[in-house]
Amino acid sequence: PDEQLDLDDGRWEDIHVVTGALKLFLRELPEPLVPFSHFDKFIAAIKIRDLSLRGHCIRDLVLSLPPAHHDTMKVLFRHLCRVVEHKEENRMSVQSVAIVFGPTLLRPASEEGNMAMHMVFQNQVVEHILNHYGYIFPD
Repeated sequence: PDEQLDLDDGRWEDIHVVTGALKLFLRELPEPLVPFSHFDKFIAAIKIRDLSLRGHCIRDLVLSLPPAHHDTMKVLFRHLCRVVEHKEENRMSVQSVAIVFGPTLLRPASEEGNMAMHMVFQNQVVEHILNHYGYIFPD
């Protein structure tokens, strides 16, 4: 059933409730925003030492995402860039946003392997997309 949310309801005033709901929604998707098929490709791309080549690879990977994933990512990251613009008030720097959203947006199909190591790279991918939003998503 289509549940109608009343955003004027007092329980939505706490920004942590709203961000928690967004993260939960993204985490509960059957497949993450970065599809399982692209996880290893993004991890490999973020490890590229040549910054120019890394930038091209990540942009091309984002462009290769299915349209629904790409378009959702564009809107989400546009919003997250606006969040970062207010880091003086909200204490959400690029690094903070990456720590919060990295493991939610990119995750491997199976939870085996070095999760701590994955998390470093997951966060770096999100940081990269935030820092290069205009290049990755030209309007």
